[in-house]
Amino acid sequence: MLEKQLTGHRVDRSICSWFSEHLLSQRLDISKLPPVIASPTHYLFQIFRDGITFLACTQVEMPPLMAIEFLSRVADVLKDYLVDLNEDSIKDNFVIVYQLLDEMIDNGFPLTTEPNILREMITPPTMVSKVLSVMTGNSSNVSNTLPGATSSSVPWRTMDLKRSSNEVYVELVEEMDAIISRDGMLVKCEIYGEVQVNSKLSGLPDLTLSFANPSILNDVRFHPCVRFRPWESHQILSFVPPDGLFKLMSYRVNKLKNTPIYVKPQLSSDAGTCRLSVLVGTRNDPGKTIDSIEVNFRLPPCVASADLTSNHGTVNIQADKICSWSIGRIPKDKAPCMSGTLVLDKGLERLHVFPTFHVAFKIMSVALSGLQIDKLDLKNLPNPPHKGFRAVTRAGKYEVRS
Repeated sequence: MLEKQLTGHRVDRSICSWFSEHLLSQRLDISKLPPVIASPTHYLFQIFRDGITFLACTQVEMPPLMAIEFLSRVADVLKDYLVDLNEDSIKDNFVIVYQLLDEMIDNGFPLTTEPNILREMITPPTMVSKVLSVMTGNSSNVSNTLPGATSSSVPWRTMDLKRSSNEVYVELVEEMDAIISRDGMLVKCEIYGEVQVNSKLSGLPDLTLSFANPSILNDVRFHPCVRFRPWESHQILSFVPPDGLFKLMSYRVNKLKNTPIYVKPQLSSDAGTCRLSVLVGTRNDPGKTIDSIEVNFRLPPCVASADLTSNHGTVNIQADKICSWSIGRIPKDKAPCMSGTLVLDKGLERLHVFPTFHVAFKIMSVALSGLQIDKLDLKNLPNPPHKGFRAVTRAGKYEVRS
């Protein structure tokens, strides 16, 4: 556990014990725990990233989205600095983690959260810096001078940037969340998407990005660099970008009526055994190859053993009863099918608890929401830049009930 007290009032560590006990009492997976929890003495805010829980607490009421967004920024910055966000990397670089927290929040209020500015203030850890710190005895990664951007009107961008070649890439990254009932009916289908920009531009460029069909977007959220008035009046994104990769905006597209693939499970049980068959195929051709298809489900607790095989891909049953069927791509000559027998515990004739199937897939060069980029204009650049666009759609919380 890594702790950082940010205000004059000291919070006792016992709140972490209360949080752990609350998690056990709810009998929920930590990834499904509500982001805001009221304890007898504090309000708790939590996010779960890469096996690590980021927890913040306060004794007074405050905007919950501010706390959740700040925790998300902390997780993103640590991921950017440490590359692999896990317990070992945090232990190996706990000094840098504390230094980052000192700069990111001041007396309980968010301060500097932009990775580009933080990199100027605190040097990311490298093998060379670690060797030099051992040889010289100087372990400080903090710069002696304050970055000029902290006092400018665009604090997210480093001042006086110079690039040998000007390039900017825009990518639509979407995740499809869907729930399909045991009858094969589509209960819910929506897209959560992000517009990610990788900017490698000199000076102080001014960019304008427009979409062909912005009316389909809901619940939009913007990076601080986006000017709100042009979006409010004309649905145009006008901004001065940070340097490097960043999330320009996020959005949601609701009430989609189609999914790219279908998963049809069938279960029949009698005399202490259950026959399982799962069929996977393409429902609506997106025009590009559907790749990295995988079907996962947990065997019910009453299943003593399982024997499952497939005509395409590999089936793996782990010790915790999680079954993983890796399909990859759907072949053109046959529909992938997994089938087999589940042996129930003694005394049980039929299966009464049915599994939920979780589906994963990836489609390159397609945004299933239908969002289309119209054009990207750039100003204040000495030379015409290279512009690139692409899209990718993955499965998010894609569940098929049986």
